[in-house]
Amino acid sequence: MPHTQKPKKPVVVVTRKLPDIIETRMMELFDVKLNLEDKPMSVAELKEAIAEADVLVPTVTDVINPAVLSAAGDNLRLIANFGNGVDHIDLATCRRKGISVSNTPDVLSEDTADMTLAMILATGRRLAEGERVARSGKWEGWSPTWMLGSRINGKRLGIVGMGAIGQAVAHRAKAFGMSIHYHNRHRVTEEFENGVDATYWESLDQMLARVDIVSVHVPHTPATYHLLSARRLKLLQPHAYVINASRGQVVDENALTRMLVNGDIAGAGLDVFENEPAISPKLLNLDNVVLLPHMASATVEGRVDMGERVLINIQTFMDGHNPPDRVIETMF
Repeated sequence: MPHTQKPKKPVVVVTRKLPDIIETRMMELFDVKLNLEDKPMSVAELKEAIAEADVLVPTVTDVINPAVLSAAGDNLRLIANFGNGVDHIDLATCRRKGISVSNTPDVLSEDTADMTLAMILATGRRLAEGERVARSGKWEGWSPTWMLGSRINGKRLGIVGMGAIGQAVAHRAKAFGMSIHYHNRHRVTEEFENGVDATYWESLDQMLARVDIVSVHVPHTPATYHLLSARRLKLLQPHAYVINASRGQVVDENALTRMLVNGDIAGAGLDVFENEPAISPKLLNLDNVVLLPHMASATVEGRVDMGERVLINIQTFMDGHNPPDRVIETMF
């Protein structure tokens, strides 16, 4: 019988270390180049990777801009992003070059919502500040008027962006006895509103002036850059808190920092920053801010789920179909 040559496996370049179970499955399916050291690639390394790849699997730490994409050969057909947000990828250039882009939506909604509630509790009840005191060895014992925070039950929560994450936050906040308010480009279903007793605000400005806690859940796009601008932040009441587990660029960080330093608002919980991993020294010195290193989605289950979505997107694309999570056509 004649020998039948197996079809050549696509070259898949992965820019960061992924869960072992995902990397193992990738190795079985594709010709994979792994980043075993898990160090962010330089621009030169990204160009080298993109030049040899049929499929690139980047993460949020990789800036796939026109300069990087200029190194892409005709063989690069898919950028299968490991993550939901794609603001680090130049979609317009990808479209011009005929490169498809996919992401991993929805799998991180529950994890991010959990962390959002954790930050709401941590800011209102001063958990990070109290933990630092406990570790310092300077705690002198319980006092009826010391380290007082504020309860979240009965507080008005203003959710900016009522997508999958915003809705997951709303369900959790409702269980904690909070009053749900939201601003979104489009009003969500009456069924959902009734389920969490949500109040819709067409005007973001009007909502911000009336709520006790603001939680941001929108992607970073040109339209959402500094959505919470200096002007809008000044609408907040002095006792209000700002929670951000979306993207740092959505909030004017300098304006927010000034207000926190001056006591114009009560506090903030931030998992993301405008220039991360750099964090403003002024924020680092404040006790009324909970600072986390972009870890809202950091669960073992979530990372594996993300990897499985990447695998499905690549395999579907290589089978000649549009990947189920193709994003490039929906972003313009």
